[in-house]
Amino acid sequence: MKLDESLFQVPGVRRGLRFYVTGASPCPYLPGQLERKGFTHLTQENPDALHDQLSRAGFRRSQGVAYRPACPTCNACRSVRVDVANFKPSRNQRRILRTNDDLVRRPIEAKANREYYRLLKNYLNSRHDGGGMSDMGYREFCAMVNESPVQTLMFEYRAGPEADAPLVAVSLTDVLRDGFSMVYTFFDPAMRRRSLGTYMILDHIQHSAEIGLPHVYLGYWIKGSQKMNYKRRFTPLEVLDGGNWRRLEDDE
Repeated sequence: MKLDESLFQVPGVRRGLRFYVTGASPCPYLPGQLERKGFTHLTQENPDALHDQLSRAGFRRSQGVAYRPACPTCNACRSVRVDVANFKPSRNQRRILRTNDDLVRRPIEAKANREYYRLLKNYLNSRHDGGGMSDMGYREFCAMVNESPVQTLMFEYRAGPEADAPLVAVSLTDVLRDGFSMVYTFFDPAMRRRSLGTYMILDHIQHSAEIGLPHVYLGYWIKGSQKMNYKRRFTPLEVLDGGNWRRLEDDE
């Protein structure tokens, strides 16, 4: 089904793209709401440039498509990104960085393997059992990782510098002209003390600052959703308001 393209004529996104809409389904974040997504294919000429444009306009990537909410009765999903230059870690975030300073980050080509998959399944079974991804098979995992038409890396975190050191955490991350977009993260759920989910975001912020990227895109934030509250802790956080990015205020 084709989506009314006028809904997606926003500043910074080239005209002439074909957009489509998914069917409505129960929202996984807000009870009683219906979820629907508008999307377009990235498998076009110069997909990296298109991905940059769409990311700045609030889209996210899943395999070869870019999508954003097009819900019939709700607009609670807000695109957010961290302002890297002005980010200052809190006392607790500094503690998390110290706790994990023994881990070694290695950005490598995004390519699925059995080691990553075992870690993902352990994470899903412990943290998201019964969720939408809990029954993901290896072939589906390969599609999630490998079928990217844009520049994508696996940031792997290991407990030591050796290539075969224990794998602790992984982030599937898109590389944009103006920042990193964290597509999906997973980690060893037994290492609760390390707060690895928070640590990977902090490490992406630090790495962005080191190489001169101004933003880390964190996807969507939903006011009132407990699952999304953690994103508010990475201040200053910017929110897409219409066609403009602005700082998310404390009272919002």
